Amino acid sequence: MPTPNPIAFSVLGLDIRWYGILIASALLIGLFVGIKRAPKYGIDPDFVLDFFLYMTPAVVIGARLYYVIFNLEYYIANPTEILATWHGGLAIHGGIIAGVIVAFILCRVKNVNFMSFADMLIPGLPLGQAIGRWGNYFNQEAYGVQTDLPWAITVNDAVQGMIRVHPTFLYESIWDFFIFGFLLFYESKLKKVNGELFFVYLGLYSIGRFFIEGLRTDSLMFLGLRTAQMVSLALVVIGFGGLILLRKNPDLFKSTLWKK
Repeated sequence: MPTPNPIAFSVLGLDIRWYGILIASALLIGLFVGIKRAPKYGIDPDFVLDFFLYMTPAVVIGARLYYVIFNLEYYIANPTEILATWHGGLAIHGGIIAGVIVAFILCRVKNVNFMSFADMLIPGLPLGQAIGRWGNYFNQEAYGVQTDLPWAITVNDAVQGMIRVHPTFLYESIWDFFIFGFLLFYESKLKKVNGELFFVYLGLYSIGRFFIEGLRTDSLMFLGLRTAQMVSLALVVIGFGGLILLRKNPDLFKSTLWKK
């Protein structure tokens, strides 16, 4: 795979980057999936639109804030770069956390069961991630260690120059497409109560992310450990632990905590 041009096109001197196009496309696809699936769960499509209006800025802020916090030394020295999201630096875990918080609050306010809403919306998340990850390719970021495998990509590393590396963005994109398909299969064949898709997503995504993160060279670090791997391990426990609890107690998330 050749070295890409991060600029898709220019309009009146303004560069439009592939990164932004792909992230915006991922959000729009997630919105489309949510609106199409809403009637199946008895949810007003307008509520899905309202959620995306609140969620979109919150996810971008959450993803950026997470990235900045774990690169604090750099951004303290370069404060003008904090808002430069077009240079990359959106951490998906921060975006997921922000999105879940917004969904929970909005569901409480609008008297919608959170787990029903989560299961309705969740298949669109890995589908959007699978597409958005290609933004890393065009930005030449989030790549892995050097390799001579046939599917290696060439990047211009700041230290080593032009090298061939693992396309970790591609690995995660493929894994996310698999999760999307598996969630639809699980929903039609295995699901018993609302909330299961949400927990299955957390578990499956985190398993893939844990191993893929091990190949990356630009991981966010905390106390000498890869932050994404630590968070992924926690989410694997939450995901599959929550699924087991839900199967044992189907009424677990029907209390007023989850619905106003």
